[in-house]
Amino acid sequence: MTSSPRLSFTWAAGLVASSLLILSGCAAWAPADPVAVIQRAETAMGGAALNTLRYAGSGTGSTFGQAWQPGTSWPKITVTSFSRLVDYQNSALRQEAAVTRAEASGGGALPLMGLGEQRSVGMLQGTWAWNMVGPAPVASPVALDGRIHDLWTTPHGVLKAALKNKATAGTRTLDGKPYTTLSFTEPGRFEATAYVNADNLVERIDSRQPNPVMGDTPSVITFSGYRDYAGVKFPSRIRQTMGGTEVLDIQVSEVQVNIAADIVAPELVRQFAERVVAEKAADGVWHLAGGSHNSVLIEMKDYAVLVETPLYDGRSAAVLAEVRKLVPGKPLRYVVNSHHHFDHAGGLRTGVSEGATLITSGAGKPWYDKAMSTTNSIRPDAMARSGRRATVEGVSGKRILNDGARTVEISEIQGSVHAQGFLMVYLPKEKILIEADAYTPGPPNAPAPAQPNANHVNLVQNIEQGKLAVERILPLHGRIVPVSELMTAVGRK
Repeated sequence: MTSSPRLSFTWAAGLVASSLLILSGCAAWAPADPVAVIQRAETAMGGAALNTLRYAGSGTGSTFGQAWQPGTSWPKITVTSFSRLVDYQNSALRQEAAVTRAEASGGGALPLMGLGEQRSVGMLQGTWAWNMVGPAPVASPVALDGRIHDLWTTPHGVLKAALKNKATAGTRTLDGKPYTTLSFTEPGRFEATAYVNADNLVERIDSRQPNPVMGDTPSVITFSGYRDYAGVKFPSRIRQTMGGTEVLDIQVSEVQVNIAADIVAPELVRQFAERVVAEKAADGVWHLAGGSHNSVLIEMKDYAVLVETPLYDGRSAAVLAEVRKLVPGKPLRYVVNSHHHFDHAGGLRTGVSEGATLITSGAGKPWYDKAMSTTNSIRPDAMARSGRRATVEGVSGKRILNDGARTVEISEIQGSVHAQGFLMVYLPKEKILIEADAYTPGPPNAPAPAQPNANHVNLVQNIEQGKLAVERILPLHGRIVPVSELMTAVGRK
């Protein structure tokens, strides 16, 4: 009689244990509730009542899309100051930065090595992006996708975006560490997966966003060293890669919670539309300006050549519309790309959509072949919508187009610190040189600088070595100028 209860108890305990194992197995396979995951993370991070947040710091980074050689890492920079104010309620952002070069070669709007810093102010509200140039707002639609991504891939922003976009939850192990994941799509802007650790803190975000040059481009952002700021937890270090190369590594030194933001897109920005101003430079040659980046249209006997399709579909579509108006009935056979920096290459896919062959440097061709094979699936661009594939021709040394009436010489600029695989275009009959970034004219009648710009000096050397009888320059930034202005800029009269 004494053993029977003991046996019954043992049997019952075994049954319970077996049941618990079965239930725990079911729990392991059951999908997590994404709303519950978000709520736990917001509670742990103090984000439920967070409307605005400003964080600041300094560190290092690189200039995305401005590699010295095609396919190499972006040029390194020192970030002497960095701040980002985010307003989640109004989908707004203000970012300020001061950066200097950490290596001599490569592109970007930074002063050359040792010659100072670049300060920038970038803004976002809703679907409007703009920059502040002094007190003046200047629309920057090419920056829109990136800034929307920056807003909603902050540690707290990603939770709000995940909730809004009905994220799905899962589990994943990275480097032996388990995470709960939240995956979602911000329609037409980016796809993301946030990694929430055992302390319910967002530790990592993997994402893809559309890019005018590279197609769908991966990004990885990691957050570490969380600290408490007035009840809100925020990381002390933020690192980000894009396209496999680190673009930002910031040590956060200051965080402000729920401060006034007041970021409102000016009417000038809201009403912005790309415009193209065509200036005839010679018979059958037009300088297409009207924005920050120019193009040049050259009319041949049976076809057209366009030098540069910059920035993004929106700018280059407006340029192509002007091309069709100026040379109706002639196909656009070639688009010449001055170099691989993204602001100058951002409309190449638009050129492909018109059926044009892309002419770039021999060094750039393998990189473009690969980049152009990656589609923009998150928001299909003009090339994706056209169904066309890119045909890329590389120039090593010189390429001449001649239809019996006009000669176009496409040649490499040698020895530049700005870019390797850098093309200029010369029209010998018209004595016109077309170039980008090697020389951007300053204000009319400006005196020669105390120290000549190395890029300007290099361009003069290439003109002289090529024995080019240049009389005028059609720059891809700025106004048409006589070659004498370049000579003045390098200290020659």
